[in-house]
Amino acid sequence: MNKKQKTLLWRIIIAAIFFVPLYLISEEFIHIEGFPHWALIVLFLVPYLLVGHDIIRKAFQGIKNGQVFDENFLMTIATIGAIALGEYGEGVAVMLLYQVGELFQSYAVGKSRRNITELMDIRPDYANIEEDGKLVQVDPDEVEVGSIIVIQPGEKIPLDGVVVEGSSSLNTSALTGESLPRKVEEGSEVFSGSINMSGVLKVRTTTEFDESTASKILDLVENAASRKSKSENFISKFARYYTPIVCVAALVLAIVPPLVILLTSGVGTGHHALWHVWKDWILKACTFLVISCPCAVVISIPLSFFAGLGGASNQGILIKGSNYLETMSQVKTIAFDKTGTITKGNFAVTTVHKSPIDEKKLLEYAAHAEAHSSHPIARSVREAYGKYIDMNRVADLEEISGHGIVAKVDGIAVAVGNDKLMDKLGIEHEECEHVGTVLHVALDNVYSGHIVIEDEIKPNAKEAMVALKAAGVEKLVMLTGDAENVAKSVAAEVGLTDYRAQLLPADKVSCVEELLKECTGNKRLAFVGDGINDAPVLSRADIGIAMGALGSDAAIEAADVVLMDDDPKKIAKAIKISRKCINIVKQNIVFALGVKVVCLILAALGIANMWVAIIADVGVMILAVLNAIRCLFVKNL
Repeated sequence: MNKKQKTLLWRIIIAAIFFVPLYLISEEFIHIEGFPHWALIVLFLVPYLLVGHDIIRKAFQGIKNGQVFDENFLMTIATIGAIALGEYGEGVAVMLLYQVGELFQSYAVGKSRRNITELMDIRPDYANIEEDGKLVQVDPDEVEVGSIIVIQPGEKIPLDGVVVEGSSSLNTSALTGESLPRKVEEGSEVFSGSINMSGVLKVRTTTEFDESTASKILDLVENAASRKSKSENFISKFARYYTPIVCVAALVLAIVPPLVILLTSGVGTGHHALWHVWKDWILKACTFLVISCPCAVVISIPLSFFAGLGGASNQGILIKGSNYLETMSQVKTIAFDKTGTITKGNFAVTTVHKSPIDEKKLLEYAAHAEAHSSHPIARSVREAYGKYIDMNRVADLEEISGHGIVAKVDGIAVAVGNDKLMDKLGIEHEECEHVGTVLHVALDNVYSGHIVIEDEIKPNAKEAMVALKAAGVEKLVMLTGDAENVAKSVAAEVGLTDYRAQLLPADKVSCVEELLKECTGNKRLAFVGDGINDAPVLSRADIGIAMGALGSDAAIEAADVVLMDDDPKKIAKAIKISRKCINIVKQNIVFALGVKVVCLILAALGIANMWVAIIADVGVMILAVLNAIRCLFVKNL
């Protein structure tokens, strides 16, 4: 609890300690001969003002500012009216229990805000610049692109950049929601908001502070609350019209029935008889006001969405507003980009086939032949070899564009390339039926086998599709620019329901528009991409989800939902979080309004007293707030 919450708690406790025994013995005071009536009022006013002075102050401030009809006004008028009519205990109890509800609400908002503001801790306070052999702390805003900054163990990385010296482990949990440390070394990219856990790092900055990952995430989170869902907009409009209506209804209840009774019945015209009739109906009107207070709905609905956003952000899922949270719950079709979404986006050697020599030896020759190439496929061969490449062993290296490479390694003629290279050299070779990029290898003009290189499928991609189907998603479609056989293989392996291959970026937009036409009723379509080449499609879909968004400007800007790591299983979790949140919102609306309607009817008929009003208002509000807090608990969804 914060200081403000603790203060309110103590006010409630002290007021309750004073009020409960006073209420129990108040009847005895009334029967004491000569006991002044005003003294009893003063005694009840002590706990009333102690616990409710801020509500009364807010009510008067609202009147002063022209915003009369809110819950503070309703509670103030109803409780003052009850006390004025001699219902001291009921008036104090309403205010006391109302503040209990406010305390629950404050705690729930604070809990959700803490989940979100944990992300705010990624904001760095300073950057270390080396000057004359000493480290000088400067404002991150002052650091120019290309500067060298020094990050000590335990410090936050202030700006995005590339490590130029040192190695360490980074805590990226504030960005990704994952606690597993990430190892970095010379040449590794690092992102602002990460925490350096061990070694000293020297980093060359690649962005200004305003364009850094941390700044973009903070801006995203800070603006999320401003994007309201349809449910929240409905509640805002509802409260705007509902509160004045019930105030007028209460006034009518206090004036019209007693006038009708006085004019049509035989009630005497004496002051005592008149006051008895008016008092009875004014008390009913006060009860009506307490019951009508829309606190449960007005507080719990935005709180549910706020808690849902907080719970999601705690899991590394940043949703840009409650409107997107609501739309996410209706997703029934998901279209995926392939590279970087379903696959890792980096090529790797998967198999070596038809090789009469040792596979490691074949990789050794191929890696040395590909030593100078910057092509991703050549890099994957070198990584698969995994050992030091001695360039003294390589001679007569020649790259044949569109074909491959020929060179001499240890005096042996090595040819590494595609079918065209083998045909050009007149070397008979075998066709490979495996899906992927095939590199044929020949040693001294003798075919020696082939290496299959694939963009690896993410290890949890298949689990992600199973989880999405279990979450009620009906269509899982992959949109890719890859060849038909590659797309078909990937779709079958991970369990997609459909795929489209050999697509240009514009074709992807057309495919999404076709899929959108199939989404009838409340069904929505989400597109999942890496946010760089897929920005047009992310914007066109009902919900754009950026995968692997760490450091990707386009992802953060174009998407509606940003997953701060590249785990596709988080998509199913995001859908489950949104559906849990929407279900809780619906529960609170039905429960709160249902109880209110019943109790308002009972109050108008004179059946419900002030204690029923307390249960109807404060009790329902507390239950609704407690229900809304459940939106925070999403870790095990």
